[in-house]
Amino acid sequence: MTVTLTASYKEILKAETVELIDELLEDNHDLQCMLEFIDENSEDDFVTYYETYVEQGEKVGYPIVDAFVGENGFCDVEHVEDAYAGTFRDTDDFVEDLMQSTGDLDNLPVYVVVDFKATWDRGLSYDYDAIETDDGYVHIFRKYF
Repeated sequence: MTVTLTASYKEILKAETVELIDELLEDNHDLQCMLEFIDENSEDDFVTYYETYVEQGEKVGYPIVDAFVGENGFCDVEHVEDAYAGTFRDTDDFVEDLMQSTGDLDNLPVYVVVDFKATWDRGLSYDYDAIETDDGYVHIFRKYF
C-alpha cells in the first residue's frame, strides 16, 4: 500500500512505525523521504534500517547506498562506508586506480602491458563487487568488510 497522504500515515501505518516517524520528525528528518522509503521498501525495513540508511547516505551519498542495498539487501547497510571502494567508469579504471595507489604500476618495466580486464576477471572480482548504475558508472564495493 502506498502511503502518500501525510495526514493519513498515522492511520495506515503500525504504531511502532508512527512512533519512529514522530521521533525522527523531532530530529528534523523529512517526512516525505521517510514515507517514500516505506513505499519503496517496507515498514519493517524502515523501523530496522532507516536511521542507518540515512547515516550512510549522508556519509557516502544515497546513490551509492542504494546500489549497495540493491545488491546486498539492508542487513549490511551499516557497512556501506567500509565496503565502498569508489565510483569508476568501469572495472578497468578501478584496477588501474588500485594499482597506481598501491605503487604496483611504478615497479613494472615499460615493456610490460597490464591487462586491466583480465586482472579484474582473474583476481579482483573475487574480492570486490562491481555494481553498474543507470548513469553509466560502476560502484565498487569490497565483499569482505
